[in-house]
Parts: sequence; structure tokens; C-alpha cells
Amino acid sequence: MEKGEFVVESENMQLEDPWFTGMDTEETEMRESNCEIQGFALEKGEASNVVFSREAPLVSKESKMSGSCSCSLKKLKSSVAAKESELCQKEKSEHGKKLSRQDRIELGQLFQGAVSSHDWELAESLIFLADPQTLNDALCVTLDAIWFLSSQQELYGITGLIKKIVGNGAYDFTRAAMRTSFLASCVSACQSRTMSLADTVTVMAQRLHERLQECHGDEVLKAEAGAKVQKFTEWALKCIGSHSRCQGNNDRVNHCSAIEIQLQLAAFKAFLDIAGNQLTGKDFTEAFDAACFPLTLFSSSFDAGWASGISATVIQGLLDMLVEGGADNVNQCFLEASRFGSTELVRILLQIAQRNSLDVDVDLALGFASHYCKIGTMECLVEEGNAMAFLGPLMRAAERGCMQVVQWFVKRGCRDMELCLALTAATSSSQVDAAAYLLPHVPQHVLAALSIEIIKAAGERSGGSLAGVAFLLHSDFLGDAAATYAVADSIARSDDEAVAPELKAYLQDHWSEAAFFDGLKQGQEHYMNLMRILKRGESPICLRDLPAPLRVAIAYMPLYRECVEVGGRILSQRLRGQLVEAVRMLGGWPLEEGNQGSELLAILEHHLPPFLVQAPSVG
Repeated sequence: MEKGEFVVESENMQLEDPWFTGMDTEETEMRESNCEIQGFALEKGEASNVVFSREAPLVSKESKMSGSCSCSLKKLKSSVAAKESELCQKEKSEHGKKLSRQDRIELGQLFQGAVSSHDWELAESLIFLADPQTLNDALCVTLDAIWFLSSQQELYGITGLIKKIVGNGAYDFTRAAMRTSFLASCVSACQSRTMSLADTVTVMAQRLHERLQECHGDEVLKAEAGAKVQKFTEWALKCIGSHSRCQGNNDRVNHCSAIEIQLQLAAFKAFLDIAGNQLTGKDFTEAFDAACFPLTLFSSSFDAGWASGISATVIQGLLDMLVEGGADNVNQCFLEASRFGSTELVRILLQIAQRNSLDVDVDLALGFASHYCKIGTMECLVEEGNAMAFLGPLMRAAERGCMQVVQWFVKRGCRDMELCLALTAATSSSQVDAAAYLLPHVPQHVLAALSIEIIKAAGERSGGSLAGVAFLLHSDFLGDAAATYAVADSIARSDDEAVAPELKAYLQDHWSEAAFFDGLKQGQEHYMNLMRILKRGESPICLRDLPAPLRVAIAYMPLYRECVEVGGRILSQRLRGQLVEAVRMLGGWPLEEGNQGSELLAILEHHLPPFLVQAPSVG
């Protein structure tokens, strides 16, 4: 398993019981699949010594009373006595301590009842009946309970129980650490929420679906991975719900006090001390990933500033201890949290990195967050992480036409060259809206100095569409029509092999000085054709008898409409040449060499019937 992957694996999970469940620990070989779902890898096989494996209910329905977790100690002890007698008889007859699956489930139910009722003596008596696999289950169940401690007496009881379980042969510290880290994260996340746990399940499922949709890979494998992750998260929420009801919070998550949080963290630290070198750096890394993963599912429901509140204290303390133990995937989890917009987790990981003098790549994280339009995360990375590399994310946003991100970067403040390069990127991708937004923000002296390079670069990366280049030219991006025409003509006449052939051909046909004269020639030919029709036409409708405005409309309405539809401040040289010739033929108006689209259109409109005239957008 690669570093930082959160592995989810289970085929026969039983989650029908509303109490939290234990997990069998049969160790089989893990077989890795090809589907990595951003932050966790889907693996095949039934179980593993390093993953969540098959779940079996540890609490029977008979052990519940009226929706409360309080169980009858008298009945529980009676059941324990009966089970002890039964197991003793089996041990004598079979000369071994390996329990059947049914025996493990029943013993687990009794153990769960003892832990839930804080009857440590009773729980310890069950340890001696357990085989190694059941001891590993018991270690997980006991460790899960630490996140609901509320008194010093409970701390002493649960740490003593962990020592006894380990002393009697429990060895699967890896699974226990991963599972309890996952649960602790869910507890911490749920404490930030005001909605019920039932609603939380729905929100979680929706967020998981959204996260999977953002991932690439085989749809079947993604669906399987999503189902398994959802089941484990539902297991955690059922566990939290049962403990919440124990504490008198019906379907709500109890908010821990600072003292209770210290007790819970002390219990986890005691577990790490007991485990000692049985937990490797890889184990700490996987537990760190397991702790981070649920927070990405809940992140959209966190209130701003949650990471600084008491609800996040547990997860901060847990993650700190995992880093101290050897977890080395802080940066990887940080980047994934940034990608998925888990702002509060990003904030927590920034704090952990600072406290532990770890390097996290805030600039790369900003790139991820901006690519997926996670504005809140971007603000956190800039304001708290001091991310400064705006150019790459801004250019990519401009290329995609992601206006929200482009506007955010511009408002945050970008250097002149960053804005100029972003404009070039938007132009080359024909993202006209983004280019229109960026253009006024680029200083004119920068545009003037780099005008030829901007057009050439945009044409080179255009991918076949020159709509962005056309927009810049029609917008008179240099603020001086003569200068804009001169730049276009210069590139059109250039012998530079670096100029894209498509760009050069486009400029030659529409924006060069030669194109202007071609436009004049086309205008003259059009006028001559009109004269031939007037003199030699055999139509029963005599055009000479029509009112003058209608004759002008018949002659020049197509040209007028094309000029209006183009928009922008100036026309292409070809259209301008045609329009100049049309106005000259209409006569009565002085023409100057520098007349631009707005003046020429105004003259043409004067000769058209008023009901055909549109509000021009040229000029």
C-alpha cells in the first residue's frame, strides 16, 4: 500500500445493529486494484491486518433497553456466567482456545455490554475467555470507547483494560490505531454540527458522491469504493449515536469539555505507550490518513473557524501525536484537503505543520484549490499559509474561463505581468468573457510593449479557434485604432516562422492593410453590380421607383448587419474597407482617412429606414 493511501476493505459487513460493531481480524493477502479514489485506494480481498475488515455486531438487541445504552448488569453478569461455563466446557473437550465465529460474536456482545456499562471488572473477566482474534476485536472496541470518556475514573478503567487485553495476547495495533483514528475524526466533525445524526448520514453520503464524481477511474470500482467508505462512515455515526444516547443526548452529538478532551487524548497516548514499537512509521502514516479522510466528507458543513474551536481540539491532538509517532504524509493530506475544499482541515494541517516544523506546499495547494474553484480554501492558503504563487493558478483559470477564480485573483492583487499572461491565456483559449474582464486591468504601457507577442502567443496556442484574437483586435486592445491595426498588419506581413500559419492567414485576410484595400475593391464591385441591376434588371418591381432609404437597405443591409453583429470598438480592415466604400458611394458626407467603424456606421444608418436600424455596438 502506497504512503498516504486510506485503504477501505470489506465484503461481509453487518451494520444492521445500531450499536457500533467490532471487526474480525482474519488475515488474508491484500490484492491491490487499479482504482485510487483521491485519498483512499480500493483493495480487493476480505480482510487485512492493516485495514478495516469485516464487521460483526457486538451488541445484541436484548442488551438494549428502551433506546438507552444502559443494560441490566444483573442480566449481563448472568449471561457472562453462562458463557464462561459454556466456553470452559468447550475448551476441556477440544483442548484449544480457538473460538467459533458464533462464540466470538456472543463473547464480543458481552464484552461490549461490560465496556458500555463501565464494568471494568466484568470486562476483564471476559478477556481470559477470548482467543487472539477476539482479543484483537476487544482491543478495537475498548480503544473506540476512549473518545467518549468523561471522568478520571473512566480513564483509569479503560487504560487498565487496554493493558490487560494486550497482556493477554492482542497484537493488531495497526488496525486498532487506524479504526480509532477514523472514529475520532468523525466524533470531532460531528461535534461541529447542529443537525441530527440521521441528517448527518445523508449529508455525508451526498458529499462522498460528489467527491467520487470529481475523481477519474472505472465507474464500477468507484461505486464499490464509495459503498464501502459509506458503510464505514455509517458505522462510525452509529457508534457516535449510541454513545450520545448513553450521555442523554438523543440523536445529538455531545460536546466535550476541555477536561474531557484532555482525558480522551491521555487515553490515546496511553495506548501508544502500551503499543510501543509495535506501531511503525507506516502505521502512523495510515492512521493519519484515516483521521483526515472523514473531515473531507464533513468539511462543507463546518462553520468558519471550526478548526480554532474546542470541537477540533481532539483531532488536532490526535494528529499531533500521530506526527510525533512518525506519520510522514502531512503534505499529501494537506494537498488533498486543498483539492476538495476542506478548508478547516487545511487550517488544522497548517497549524500542525507549523508546530512540528514541517514543510507543506502551500503554492501547489493553491493550484489545486483554484483548479476546483474552492474559494474559501484559497483564502485560507493565502491569508494563513502565505501562498504567493498566483501566476500558474490565474493562467489556468483564465484558460478554462473560470470567472470566479479569475476575479478572485485580480481582486487579491496581481502583478502587471501576471495579468498580461492571464489575458494571453484567456485569448488563446477563446475565453472571451475572461479576456474581457482582464483587459481593463492590464496597464496600457504593458500592452503596448508586448502587443505583438500577445497576439503571436495567443495564435500559437489557439488550438484552431481565433475567437480570442478577434476579440482583442475588435476591442482595440491598445486603445488606439491605428496602433492596433499596425500591430495586426505587422504580424500579417512578418516572415517570422514562429507565427502560427492559421493566425497569419487570418490577419492577412481580415486585419492587414491589404485586407482594407481588398474591402474597398469589394465595395466598388458591389456598387457596380447594383448599378447594373438598376439599369438592366428585368424584375417587374422597378427599384428606381422605391424610396431611397429602401434602395439603400436593399444594397447595404447585409453589410450593416455584419458590422453590427461583430461588435467591439473597431471593425476588421476588410469590413472597414467595404463600409468606407459604401459611405463614399452614398455621398454627401466628408470622409477622412482615419474614419473608424462608429463614424462610418452612423453615416450608413442615416440613409437606412429607421425601423431597420439597430443600436450599434461598434465604437
